[in-house]
Amino acid sequence: MSGSISLNSVEKAIEAGKAKAAELGIAFTISVLDNGARLIALSRMDGAALASVDSSQAKARTSVYFAASTRDLAGAVQPGAPMFGIDSAFGDPVVFVGGAVPLTDAHGTVVGAVGVGGGYPDQDHEVAEAVKAAL
Repeated sequence: MSGSISLNSVEKAIEAGKAKAAELGIAFTISVLDNGARLIALSRMDGAALASVDSSQAKARTSVYFAASTRDLAGAVQPGAPMFGIDSAFGDPVVFVGGAVPLTDAHGTVVGAVGVGGGYPDQDHEVAEAVKAAL
């Protein structure tokens, strides 16, 4: 992946996410953000929960901000953990549950993230990985 993400490539990758969603039998919302945590594209499948629109973007934003999968960050924000309460430090919502993965270039620099909402966190993560693999 190059240093930026094109809308054309994102739209094609979202189709891979929809294919994974069809395998799982769940309607998801898939959001792809750039390295500034701003929306490139969003696809809400028919029947996907309304809340999944906001949650998919919040998960992707979190992944961009922390350059990590949200699934890997979940433990760090639990009561007594080092980052407990950090979610209150941001103006835009952040979410520390599975469902988002960072997108990196060949040098490991974060160029964006994929966030998914609509299923359980592990299912959301699986769809996010399918989108990432297609980019």
